[in-house]
Amino acid sequence: MSNTTPDTPATRALKAAHIAFASYLYPYEDHGGASFAARFLNLPEHAVIKTLVMENEGAKPLLVLMHGDRDVATKQLAVASNNRQIHPCKPEVAQKHTGYQVGGTSPFGTRKPLPIFIERSILDLPLIYINGGKRGFLVALHPHDLVRALAPTPVSVAKGPGAEH
Repeated sequence: MSNTTPDTPATRALKAAHIAFASYLYPYEDHGGASFAARFLNLPEHAVIKTLVMENEGAKPLLVLMHGDRDVATKQLAVASNNRQIHPCKPEVAQKHTGYQVGGTSPFGTRKPLPIFIERSILDLPLIYINGGKRGFLVALHPHDLVRALAPTPVSVAKGPGAEH
């Protein structure tokens, strides 16, 4: 496996925004998700951030950035985002909205601008590992750079071990 940085819409967006990042490549595994990437790269799963494509009751898409070891409480997200309902997009719909294959979705360089919500506690991490726009490819960056580039809305919608809900 080469250590070169893949050229993706996400890496082009990061470079255009002058955001420093490090590349991490790993062999993609179907349904392996953040936990597989974290284990393979020896990273804390809590710092591997999932980019989830959701939609509201009107089929309007939005992105949610969540810790790899947590799930999204969709009812709480609906309230926090002023929607009646939120549910995950089907893979083909998610790809249409973002331009990325499921498993390779990045919040950077999406096909069209989408509202982005970020689990508030992600902002407390010193470094995050988030998809770089291709399956088997993470980029490490500082959360404040993500905030500067994407201006996501902080929310508290995590569920899972250790979550506050």
